[in-house]
Amino acid sequence: MVRRNRDDWTEMALRALAEGGLGAVAVEPLAARAGATKGSVYHHFPNREALLRATVERWEREHTEKVIELVESERTPQDKLKTLFAMVLDRTRKGSVEMALQAGAADEVIAPVLRRVTEKRIGYLTELFRQLGFGKAQARKRALIAFSLYLGQAQLWTTLPGLAEPVLDEAVQVLTAR
Repeated sequence: MVRRNRDDWTEMALRALAEGGLGAVAVEPLAARAGATKGSVYHHFPNREALLRATVERWEREHTEKVIELVESERTPQDKLKTLFAMVLDRTRKGSVEMALQAGAADEVIAPVLRRVTEKRIGYLTELFRQLGFGKAQARKRALIAFSLYLGQAQLWTTLPGLAEPVLDEAVQVLTAR
């Protein structure tokens, strides 16, 4: 029998979240799927809430903090924006944890993490648009539009994958136009 650690369980919970939404993050089905006992999950997490919290915090690190870190390796704000869009618009095709979390936004575990992530993402986008020479108010508006585009693309890839088309170049062009 394979011994599972916290990372294994949060990885499985992320996959379950992407495939089946918030309700799919449940101890018994995850354990059964992994060929393990519930005790294996409870060895690492005292309850489902703790597993869910660790899972969404992992999502926050991997899909916000690490993405920003990678984007920051680019030289110019334009390159950063293009790389950011390429990364996040591509990720929306690979199952949508984002949409599952948006759908579960009222959950007491999800809500604070989702708010924190959204504020961080919009703040980062605002700063990129500021670096591109937009004023504070205009940079914030463009950041909100960019984030809305991301959420819309994620929704399309989730619900109508054959309809959604890559819009990277056009999105960057429209958002950076004067």
